[in-house]
Amino acid sequence: MIAFLIRALLLCGLQKTVMSLRGYCTNDLCYALFVGLKDFEGAQKSCQDSGGDLLLFFDAEEQGRLLEGMSGSFWFDPSGMVTGARNCSSCSVSMGGNLKIHTTQCGNKLTGYFCQFVNEEPCGAISVTRDAQVKYLAPMKFTVNATSLYFPAGTTAEVAKMGTLHLYAKHLCFQSIWMTAPWNCEVMGGGCEYGCNTTSGSCVCGEGAHLHANLITCSHDPCDRCAHQCDNATQACKCRGGFTLAPDGKSCVDVDECQQLDACELEGEECVNSHGGFECRCKDGFEEEDGVCVDVRICDKCEHMNCVKSNGAYACLCRKGFIVSPDDPTKCQLYCDQADCPANCIPNPTLEEKDMHQCFCPKGYIKDIRNGTAYCTDIDECEIHMQCEHNCENLFGSFVCTCEEGFELFDEYMCVHPSEDGWAAVYPTQAEPRPAIVPSYVKTGSILGITVFLLLCLVLLYLLVRNLAKRCGSLDLSSLKGSDMDIFYLQQVTTETYKRLSFDKESKYDSQRL
Repeated sequence: MIAFLIRALLLCGLQKTVMSLRGYCTNDLCYALFVGLKDFEGAQKSCQDSGGDLLLFFDAEEQGRLLEGMSGSFWFDPSGMVTGARNCSSCSVSMGGNLKIHTTQCGNKLTGYFCQFVNEEPCGAISVTRDAQVKYLAPMKFTVNATSLYFPAGTTAEVAKMGTLHLYAKHLCFQSIWMTAPWNCEVMGGGCEYGCNTTSGSCVCGEGAHLHANLITCSHDPCDRCAHQCDNATQACKCRGGFTLAPDGKSCVDVDECQQLDACELEGEECVNSHGGFECRCKDGFEEEDGVCVDVRICDKCEHMNCVKSNGAYACLCRKGFIVSPDDPTKCQLYCDQADCPANCIPNPTLEEKDMHQCFCPKGYIKDIRNGTAYCTDIDECEIHMQCEHNCENLFGSFVCTCEEGFELFDEYMCVHPSEDGWAAVYPTQAEPRPAIVPSYVKTGSILGITVFLLLCLVLLYLLVRNLAKRCGSLDLSSLKGSDMDIFYLQQVTTETYKRLSFDKESKYDSQRL
């Protein structure tokens, strides 16, 4: 900023040259025609004091355009002539437009001279509407032709609209960027017409005048302060559509329609606010087709890498034998609409026949091998006990429950009587197909095998028990008996009975001794 201030102050304090009529710039040089009686040395010094040099090369086509409508003689310096020479280069033009290059005594005073300047950090042209014009004034005190594509740093651009007395805006070229007035008060008074407040950095007006809506010029007309329109009856400011009046009563601020209303209601659209309006655009991942935003993100996630447009929307497709998963529209699951379908198997050339663990079936089907080929067979869930409270109907891969007349299906398999609170009599209701309960790895052959295995176990257990019983029946206990050992059984007896039995036993043994 300090460097900019020094440069701006330097340009403002350049020599008091006579204003030129016209000039133009390229991306690296600017050329200007100055009018004023000067000899060669005076013209050379004036160009140097302005920060440039006397024109070194005269192009009849380029510099000749600056002489249109002019007449007279003008200095230029094609060879960088040393001061003190007697004859110097000049050009002359008459009102008829005949241009001649010749030499003239260096001490003669001619109509004007050409200067050239280095164009550093230039700005591009300002874009304006058709009803506006821009006047560019270079810091070297020459007006730059509006048809130029480049403008030197320090150039001021005044934008005016047709039929208006005040400027629409004022800009300053700095570091290849146009700054809008008011800018820093220390640089060319901030671009203000009357004065600049260094504290607030805004333009001010004298007594009895107010600041115009352009914020740089002053006016005594109350309507001149309005940024957009003025009600002549009340002299109150108002704004065009898409804007609202600011608290200062003269400025207009943009209305963000995207915040105040649901401007974009179609799927995939988002609202983008613009100056004085809004625009509906497609969100990221959506593309506009036939005026509608279509979601194309799903195509990148399709499991089988197949995506088509249907009913104005993109959807994933699956290969034969698969359907789109109801839980995830990007996934595919096995599907069979018959009682038997070929299983989906992973190719394995090292196996002679299909491996059950490498083949897969849809839900509600079981795998089976027939003649070395894997098939998926539908499970009849209705054969499984208590699938439905009333009636069961088998479907391919699933089943549905229905109720008797006068009952309503509840929780997919229960039937509720209408006498219960909150229920009304209905006709038999059919439920949505239910997935099979039997796991997919269980098949009819497996159930038969398990049954045969249990029967064999029962037969073996029977034979084992029978064999043990035979062995126990033929067991000889004589080895356990002594020669004088008897086996007694415990029974309840009286005292007399005990004595009698004891006497009988003694007499028995006595007789044996004899």
